[in-house]
Amino acid sequence: MTVAWDDIGGLVDAHERFLAGTLVDSTVRDSVLDSWKRCRSAGLKPHQLLIPHTPDLALDDGFLRAADPVLRDLSTSLGEAGMSIALCDPRGRMVQRLGGDRQLRHRLDEVNFAPGFDASEPVAGTNGVGTALAERGAVYVVGREHFADCLQPFACAGAPVRDPLSGRIEAVLDLTCLRDDGDPAMLRLVREAARGIEARLLEQSTQRERALLAAYRRAGHDIGGWPRQPRLGPPGPGDGHGDGHGDGELGRIDLAVLREKAEELLASPRRTLDEVVLSGGRTATLLRRTVRSAAGETGVVVEARILGGRRLRHVVPVEPAPAAPSATALLSTLPARLTVPVVPAQPPHDAAELRPAGADDSAPDGRLLLLGEPGVGRLAVLARRRLEMLHEASGRIGTTLDVTRTAEELAEVTVPLFADFTAVDLPDAVLGGDEPGPLGTDTPLRRVALGAVHEESHLYGVGDCVQYVPSTPQARSLEDRQSVLEPALVAADGWLAQDPARLERVLAAGIHSLITVPLRARGTTLGVVSFYRSEKPAPFEEDDLSLAQELAGRAAICIDNARRWTREHNTALALQRSLLPRGRPEQSAVDVAYRYLPAQAGVGGDWFDVIPLSGARVALVVGDVVGHGLHAAATMGRLRTAVHNFCSVDLPPDDLLTHLDDLVGRLDRGEGWAVENARTDSGIVGATCLYAVYDPVSRRCTLTRAGHPLPAVVAPDGTVEFVDLPSGPPLGLGGMPFETAELELAEGSQLVLYTDGLVEDRHRDIDSGLDLLRTVLAHPDRAPEDTCEAVLDALLPTRPSDDVALLVARTHTLGPDRVAQWDLPSDPAVVSRSRAAVTEQLTAWGLDDLSFTTELVASELVTNAIRHATGPVQLRLLRDRALICEVSDGSSTSPRLRRARTEDEGGRGLFLVAQLTERWGTRYTPDGKVIWTEQPLP
Repeated sequence: MTVAWDDIGGLVDAHERFLAGTLVDSTVRDSVLDSWKRCRSAGLKPHQLLIPHTPDLALDDGFLRAADPVLRDLSTSLGEAGMSIALCDPRGRMVQRLGGDRQLRHRLDEVNFAPGFDASEPVAGTNGVGTALAERGAVYVVGREHFADCLQPFACAGAPVRDPLSGRIEAVLDLTCLRDDGDPAMLRLVREAARGIEARLLEQSTQRERALLAAYRRAGHDIGGWPRQPRLGPPGPGDGHGDGHGDGELGRIDLAVLREKAEELLASPRRTLDEVVLSGGRTATLLRRTVRSAAGETGVVVEARILGGRRLRHVVPVEPAPAAPSATALLSTLPARLTVPVVPAQPPHDAAELRPAGADDSAPDGRLLLLGEPGVGRLAVLARRRLEMLHEASGRIGTTLDVTRTAEELAEVTVPLFADFTAVDLPDAVLGGDEPGPLGTDTPLRRVALGAVHEESHLYGVGDCVQYVPSTPQARSLEDRQSVLEPALVAADGWLAQDPARLERVLAAGIHSLITVPLRARGTTLGVVSFYRSEKPAPFEEDDLSLAQELAGRAAICIDNARRWTREHNTALALQRSLLPRGRPEQSAVDVAYRYLPAQAGVGGDWFDVIPLSGARVALVVGDVVGHGLHAAATMGRLRTAVHNFCSVDLPPDDLLTHLDDLVGRLDRGEGWAVENARTDSGIVGATCLYAVYDPVSRRCTLTRAGHPLPAVVAPDGTVEFVDLPSGPPLGLGGMPFETAELELAEGSQLVLYTDGLVEDRHRDIDSGLDLLRTVLAHPDRAPEDTCEAVLDALLPTRPSDDVALLVARTHTLGPDRVAQWDLPSDPAVVSRSRAAVTEQLTAWGLDDLSFTTELVASELVTNAIRHATGPVQLRLLRDRALICEVSDGSSTSPRLRRARTEDEGGRGLFLVAQLTERWGTRYTPDGKVIWTEQPLP
């Protein structure tokens, strides 16, 4: 071919006549004319190409390792030739482009012959890449032979690069230059480079694969040893032992072994070689290769070579048959005796034209053919792929107990292996964990997940509310509880009726086929999933419908499990929120701030409390119940209620934990009695607790703990210390006493109580957490709220792995100007003096309105102490949020309120005290007791 012939109009006229639909004479090469016909069938226009671009394309690392040295050598040898080298993937999309001068690279960029762009024949027309793929061999295209006008200034040569074991095309190599620089020798260069890459690919195969391939090749040179015509099937009369050894025949045992191995290779697209031991010490090497006939029929061949014998071929066209048998019927459907001459005859089904893709035509022709049923190979491969997808789905769907995430996993598994777009629609009730009602056309759904190969789908997006009209496949699926297959959406008027404007854009984006499956689990319909195809040209089939139903069924079970867990989680969360403190109680001893963060795994059993006590004191509590869920939340509520009850009788801290420990032990035993012979959430209740009481009058703080982390004290000068508090056993173990520690806190100190989830997790030990906490707390000027925020920001991730409770309290003092105290002798005469002292103090505080009541209360309590108790008597008034009157003595005997009879002369004192005050009670001290009353301030 000369440039002059091209310029003067030979190809120009032929191209114009071809486009006009007239006959084209013999001036056009057959391969070029065939390519033009394929381009016209694809609807290409020579003057207008739409080249798609795919970013970040890459080939397998093993292939690149084999190709890089060859491409570097080729680029070096072509350095002065002004030629560009392109490496494309098996779909014709360019991955790399090397070499070429600046002018050539600029012109190639203008026509989108650059990395990321598609150069396949249905997209770019006749060219070195696409036509080499279509012809499955090396091609040379120059000038006007290109179908597209924009490519006619170039000359190119392309060749496919195959896996030497399987025969699959792994890439396409292309050389391109300007038309005037073109030379047919480019075809030889690109072939040699492709063979060089294939040789390096063979070097990367395993030692076993190379050994089998070598044995296969050696067997091909030894075609003697079978004196008679080879025969398959059971032996006839006089055939000897029937095992086939010694006379070149394959007996029943050898045939069964070969049939089994051949079926395994046919159904395993990733395997290419196998070795079979036959009778008589013979060894057969099986090779699985792709074959193609001159008519374009493709299939899979399993070729067997036996040392001393000719090749056996088992050819299976992959075109589907109306009723294809299973793979096990592959060889059993053959005639009982099939003899093939050494010189091959024309076999049925055009099998003589079938040859391995890229096979050497000079190879020996003596061979034996076995023909199976059409379509079996394809169906076996498809069945295997579906099993692999189901296996992958079982491992990837349902990894969390989150409804939305489970729907997203279904979309991720099915795109792009099964569908190009997957949409999951659920009602809001399922997202909230509730039981959905009957779903129909009047039920709005929420698009929870959308998997897509690209964004330009025009489908409803994630978060959109969708209400399907009755004619749509989705509505029919929900109503009939059956899957619906729409192989051609362009003809599905019911689907289009949902939103004609939007769905016309969906069709324009290339979406052409649909399967909808209702998500049903345990007799309940949870939603609907829709599978769409656009990139895959083949529409969905009945087999795809079965696979979609299996995938949706597995996903529905996981979604229902997540929904049920969400319901339990919400219930436990509501229970826990109802059991945790609401707001801050009225007290003046401390300023408090607190935080509670549930664990990532769900609701737990951490709790905290601030409980006002008598005498202006306050109790600070932090506890931790082991575990998560309803059981932990319910146990936490029991313990918190018990602490409140014990505080109401003013138990000392160590006594309180002793009673709480006994309660937890009884809860353990009670769980076993209540649910005998039944399963329970937890048989053992494990809990820790820290209990502290602060007195603002004495500034003394008494603390005790049961297996809980040490509290921190932040002094006004910024010093942070963890209180050296004796460690008691966790609650429920019993038998060990709890010890207390007492310390004096300066006004403005911060007492920090927390659970172990704050300072310890699987990524950090407790010592590191305590050191970090110490650093964060060393800012005494911060308010408790700011301290809480700073601690959580520094120590916690977004969602902690364990519950966290944090309580920060800044101390105040009740100064001498708000406290009045008198030591009284055990003499009835002091009662009148005590009344006068009380009246005088209330006048000084401006509380004259309370004088009469307080005089009466103080008189009654002092009189009882002198009459019934022993030891020193002390009267104290505290002006806090309420007026507190306390009388202490050295007796541990507590008075009790009783109803006096009409004839009784006494017994009404405590009754009057209870009526005249808002609260009253008794607390015990190491030296006796204190009777206290509270009156609201005017």
